[in-house]
Amino acid sequence: MGRYVNDNLIDTERVIYETKLHWITFLSLKGLFTLFLAPLVSYLTSEFAVTNKRIIIKTGFISRNTFEMNHSKIESINVNQSILGRILGYGTIVIMGTGSTREPFDRIRDPLAFRRKFLEQQG
Repeated sequence: MGRYVNDNLIDTERVIYETKLHWITFLSLKGLFTLFLAPLVSYLTSEFAVTNKRIIIKTGFISRNTFEMNHSKIESINVNQSILGRILGYGTIVIMGTGSTREPFDRIRDPLAFRRKFLEQQG
């Protein structure tokens, strides 16, 4: 389990599902130009979790970006996958919150499982 997620759980909250970025993150020009250090830092410092109360997403190392939203405030989670994404098992999740919030997260490992675990928590 990720350190950020673990440190920010509230009472009676437990992690249901956790995932990371997909290895495809390393195959980019950014990776090539930085000798794969930039994708490695992104891979190691990104956390995506579904708990029994909310969704917690943390990206970044020096500049940290966090996204936390209670289940009741999420209208839907959309999954976008290219043909290559379907074959290799990665995609983009777009979290649609109440009030027209729209948060996309790219190159997530097994995005359909992430959405399925969220929907299971919705009941």
